[in-house]
Amino acid sequence: MATEIFIGGGGDAYGTAQNLLLAQGNRHELIAGATGTGKTVTLQIMTEAFSAAGVPVFLTDIKGDLAGLSQAGVPDEKLRDAFAARATQIGFDLQYQAFPVTFWDVYGKQGHPVRATVAEMGPLLLSRLLGLSDVQEGVLNILFRVADEQGLPLLDLTDLQAMLVWCGQNARDLSLQYGNVSTASVGAIQRALLILENQGALQFFGEPALELDDLMRVDAAGRGMVNILASDQLMQAPRLYATFLLWLMSELFETLPEVGNPDKPKLVLFFDEAHLLFDDAPKVLVDKIEQVARLIRSKGVGVYFVTQNPQDVPDSVLGQLGNRIQHALRAFTAKDRRDLQKAAETYRDNPRFKTADAISQVGTGEAVTSLLDRKGSPQMAERTLIRPPQSRNGTITVEERQVILQASDMAGKYDKTIDRESAREMLAARAALASAEADAAETEATGEFTRARRYNGGRSQPAPSAQTGGADFVEAFKKAAVKELSGTTGRRIMRGVFGTLFKGR
Repeated sequence: MATEIFIGGGGDAYGTAQNLLLAQGNRHELIAGATGTGKTVTLQIMTEAFSAAGVPVFLTDIKGDLAGLSQAGVPDEKLRDAFAARATQIGFDLQYQAFPVTFWDVYGKQGHPVRATVAEMGPLLLSRLLGLSDVQEGVLNILFRVADEQGLPLLDLTDLQAMLVWCGQNARDLSLQYGNVSTASVGAIQRALLILENQGALQFFGEPALELDDLMRVDAAGRGMVNILASDQLMQAPRLYATFLLWLMSELFETLPEVGNPDKPKLVLFFDEAHLLFDDAPKVLVDKIEQVARLIRSKGVGVYFVTQNPQDVPDSVLGQLGNRIQHALRAFTAKDRRDLQKAAETYRDNPRFKTADAISQVGTGEAVTSLLDRKGSPQMAERTLIRPPQSRNGTITVEERQVILQASDMAGKYDKTIDRESAREMLAARAALASAEADAAETEATGEFTRARRYNGGRSQPAPSAQTGGADFVEAFKKAAVKELSGTTGRRIMRGVFGTLFKGR
C-alpha cells in the first residue's frame, strides 16, 4: 500500500524528490502563488495522487479546467514533449489516465444539485451569508431558538421567510421573553433574503440535503472519488461560495468520528480562492474556522487552501497548515516585497539558497516546497519541479460531462427537490386553525343573538330605566354586546383575540 504521494523533484538545480506522506495528509496545506504560476496544475496532480491512493477528494472548479480530471490526458505535440521531458528529468513514470469523478453544482446545471437545509446552516453562517449586523444576527438567533422550541423545521428559504413574518407579528411577546425583536430588523433580514434569492440561493436551501458519505466513496478499483463542484457561476455570488465551503467543513467536523492519526486521510478538501473564506469575516467566524482547522484533522480530514498570497489567510489559520507549496510571488511594490519576505519566513531555511529569492524566481510549474517529515516537522525549503498531470490539462465538452453525469451513482438521488411539511406549512396551518376558530366563535355569537331576538318576539329590549334596577341594566348590556359582536367590528375583534390565542399553538 502506498504511504506517500509524489509531488515533484528536479535535476542538478533542484533538491531531492518531494513526497507528501499520506500519514501527514490530514495536517492541511497551503498552495499559493500569483496567477499563471501553476497552482491549478499542482492541485490537479495532487488530486490524482490522492485518488490513486484511495483517498476521496472534494475540490472547487473555478475556471472549469479541473473537469479534465475525468478524461485521460492527450496533450498536443508541443505540450506532450514538454511533459515527457519533465517526467524524465524528475524520474516520474508518466502514464495518461482518467480518474473517477462526480460532478456537483449548487445550481444543478453542470452537476448533481448540492443542497443544505437552513437549520443545518445555522444562524452564524447564515448571518455571514446575508451580511447582517450584530442586532440583526441576534434576531436571527431568536428565530432559530423559537423554531427549535416549537418544533418548526427550517428547511428552505420559504420556511425562513414565513418564520420571519411570524416573528414580526409576535415581536412584542418575543421581545419580552428573548430580548428586543424589532420589525425594522425583521424587515432588513427579509430584504437580505430577497437579494440572496435573486442570486439563485433558493436552489441551495432545501432537501434532499447532501449526505457527507456520498463525498467519501471509492470506485470498484479502490480509487478515491474526485468530487468536483462547478464554481464558475457560483463565484458570481462569493458570499454563497464561501459560506457553502465553511458549512461543509463545519458539517464534517460535527459529523465524523474521531480517528486519531490515520495512515491516510479519509477525505481531502481543496478550497480554491481561499481568501473569500476570510474577506470581511467577523472575528467570531475566523475563530471558528481556526478551531475547525485545528481539530478536524483528528477526524481524518485534510484541508488544502489555494490562494494567490499567503497573507490572504489569517495567521491563526496559517499556523495550522503544516505542508506548503509556494509558487512564484511577484514583488512589484513595497507591500509586495514585504509580503514576499513574510512568506519566506514561514519556511525552514535551506543553506543552498535564500528562500525569498527562490520564491520570486521560480517559473511556471516550479515551486518552493516544504512538506512534513514522519515526525510531523517541516522539512527544509526546496526548489521543486512539479510533476506533469496524467489526466487532461483543461476543460471537457458538454457531451463528455453528460456521459459522466448519466453514469454516476448519484444520478436520480439529488436531482428532484423534496418539499415535505416544514415551518411554512405548519405556520399556515396554525393561521387557518385560528381563523376557523374565530369564524366558529362569530357564528356562535350570531346564533345567540338570533335566538335572543326570537325569544323576545323579534323585538329589541327596552332601554333600562331607574325602575328596572341594576339586573335589567346588566342583561341589556349583554344583549347589546352580542349585537355588536355580530357586526363587522365585532368580527375583527374576535379574529384579533383568537389570532393572539392560537398563534403560538
